[in-house]
Amino acid sequence: MRGLGSPRGPEFVTPTFGIPATPPRDAPEKAPQGFPRKAPPKGGLLVAAALVAALTGAAAGIAGGAAGARLSEGSGPAPAAALPRVAPAPSAGLSGLSATAARVLPSVVSVETGGGGGSGFLVDGRGHILTNAHVIRGSDRATVVLNDGRRISARVIGEDDDEDLAVLEVDYPRELTPATLGRSGDLAVGDQVLAIGSPLGLSGTVTAGIVSALDREVRLGSARRTAVQTDASINPGNSGGPLVNARGEVVGVNTAIASGRGGGNIGIGFAIPIDRAAPIAERIIRN
Repeated sequence: MRGLGSPRGPEFVTPTFGIPATPPRDAPEKAPQGFPRKAPPKGGLLVAAALVAALTGAAAGIAGGAAGARLSEGSGPAPAAALPRVAPAPSAGLSGLSATAARVLPSVVSVETGGGGGSGFLVDGRGHILTNAHVIRGSDRATVVLNDGRRISARVIGEDDDEDLAVLEVDYPRELTPATLGRSGDLAVGDQVLAIGSPLGLSGTVTAGIVSALDREVRLGSARRTAVQTDASINPGNSGGPLVNARGEVVGVNTAIASGRGGGNIGIGFAIPIDRAAPIAERIIRN
């Protein structure tokens, strides 16, 4: 189990629990009353590789054959055979997971330091960004890359190594969109979630999965803690990014993964529950 810094982030290990979540050296921030939190509802960890499929047809060959047959009969060339196409879909606003991703992406940033990096997300309107402590690794400053590609300087205002959390502060809060924090206590096994971050330096990557388990005990930071387990694809660089529910509310901070002998994501990731992470961030900001 290791943390997920950027390619610059944590290394993979076999799924043996109890190994400190520290990233390799070369791997690629409530104010009080400040975080936007949702009211408790009445009812009820991460780089993804995209598979691109290209369809090819034999339209040219078919057309050529048809033309040859017509010519042998002494008539003009036949029109080229057309591949079947679906009618254009009517324009409409985003829905489902597309709408969820579009809602959260403006709040997510890439975090870069001299010796590593990862992800993070804005938690209030005062420029505070929450990430993992292992992402900044004792640095007092970092570079934050916004969703639109702009790069701004950030200072580290505090960290909690035991919980593997840190808070950064930037000077341009009006240009950023705070994420909405949900309640990890409302999660249920099977709930759909998205993991958003910069795995392997690929900023703005969104992967989908479900909550695989709740209160899973693993080593996070310097001690054993409970975490939300997910099969959303997460990899080095996702560390510090948000795990969000289908409504776009942050329910966890992506932090660690288990990996097979060959390395890479195997569908077992872990996020610090936001119900535990938010008070820690609030304390860091307050002090």
